[in-house]
Amino acid sequence: MSIAAGSLRRLVRIERRETGTDDAGQPNGAWVEVATVWADPRGQTGMGSITRNQENVGASINAYSFRIRFRRGLDQGMRLLELEDGVPVGDPFDIKNVRMDLAGREWTDVICEQGGGDG
Repeated sequence: MSIAAGSLRRLVRIERRETGTDDAGQPNGAWVEVATVWADPRGQTGMGSITRNQENVGASINAYSFRIRFRRGLDQGMRLLELEDGVPVGDPFDIKNVRMDLAGREWTDVICEQGGGDG
């Protein structure tokens, strides 16, 4: 059973951090596109987890999953951006885990957090 096209209702862009350097030899850390795909976003249930940053101030972290068609080559350290009319909207989502349907090769779940990373 494949993913119904109607369930893929959000356009998202997946990016990875560039490892090159700029003209001055400094790491550029720019984000570059890996793929733009349609996704089925799934929000967390219940309350977001609370973590503490270095100044002991609470920060809310929200967990989400985006189901896309089967795709290899995604990993932790990448980020996901929701797009509207081809333009990123909202804060980026830090990719924390990737689950793939290896048996049926139909879907990949991109598990993300928003609110606690450096994306």
